[in-house]
Amino acid sequence: MITARNLVKKFGDFTAVNDISFDVRQGEIFAFLGPNGAGKTTTIKMLTTLLTPTSGTVELDGLDPVTNQTEARRRFGIVFQDPSLDDELTAWENMDFHGALYDVPRRIRRERIEQLLKMFELWERRGDPVKQFSGGMRRRLEIARSFLHTPKIIFLDEPTLGLDPQTRNQLWTHVKKLNEENQVTVFLTTHHMEEADRVAQRIAVIDHGVIVAQGSPEELKLQTNTETLEAAFLALTGSSIRDEDAGSIDRLRSMSRMWRGNRR
Repeated sequence: MITARNLVKKFGDFTAVNDISFDVRQGEIFAFLGPNGAGKTTTIKMLTTLLTPTSGTVELDGLDPVTNQTEARRRFGIVFQDPSLDDELTAWENMDFHGALYDVPRRIRRERIEQLLKMFELWERRGDPVKQFSGGMRRRLEIARSFLHTPKIIFLDEPTLGLDPQTRNQLWTHVKKLNEENQVTVFLTTHHMEEADRVAQRIAVIDHGVIVAQGSPEELKLQTNTETLEAAFLALTGSSIRDEDAGSIDRLRSMSRMWRGNRR
């Protein structure tokens, strides 16, 4: 469902992603892990048409997102690290607006909105402005919205950042249910190693822009002779504190806001 070959992204003299290759199978939950500044977000931006690779190729469900941008965007849903809901709109209006952007027919749109809001336990709050929602409710709504146009691929970039354990557990229960029932491919990043260990079938670890290991959680533990995924991750990437490249992150966030503005 996702294929990346010899993918490179440079910002001037800085190489954020350096010749990486991987495949994600249909219906798979695939975790992309790495320290701060390792190249995770840059890779997701290339996969989701927000950045053009410097070199290498990407395919989403057989489509090149560079030359078939509009069609490729219809194949995936995405939940960004930064909030993307309209606080002044209600939960229903946020969902309905998203469905209209993706040309989901009105009748089907209404059915899907009701189904997803009930699944994510937001139906009773459908008429309330999002500005009244807690952080957990907002995140549930963003993830529900990403499934509305029945995408084949869902990108979740740190979807549970800042959420309490109960809310994180609930979110993954819903995502796994939709993944299993609809064979939706899930590509996720997270800093919660126990989440990746519990939900992902396969994992790629990126460090300094290079993929240093790929495999199932158990294979990575065996490869590093460790007992937990967190220990395996530290063995592969080291234990020193990393800082994001502020300039690169600012550029990415600016492009993300520009893309969302164009969609409106």
